Amino acid sequence: MSWLYLGIAVIFEVAVGLAAGKAKGFTRLWWTIATLVSGAIATFFLSLALLTFDVGVGYAIWTSVAGVGIVIVGALFFSQRLTGKKLVGIAAIIAGVIGLNLAGSI
Repeated sequence: MSWLYLGIAVIFEVAVGLAAGKAKGFTRLWWTIATLVSGAIATFFLSLALLTFDVGVGYAIWTSVAGVGIVIVGALFFSQRLTGKKLVGIAAIIAGVIGLNLAGSI
């Protein structure tokens, strides 16, 4: 169940990143509200996941997978460039998450 909670937390964290970009420094009310609500939901589900995961491992997976998600969504829907360097960074993040899982800290 903790993986499900972590997955939900990642989805809402991706929403935070996208909404924060659209909030334009919290000058757009509805995007600001979306940012804050998504952040609260993401944090809630992260806290549920951390009942099982080691805090450092769970937090590292949450932030890194959400970061990759934001880059991919940005490229797919917001015409942001997905360069070779970004792809290498994504591969490094994926390797790190796999390494954390293989370390048995979960």
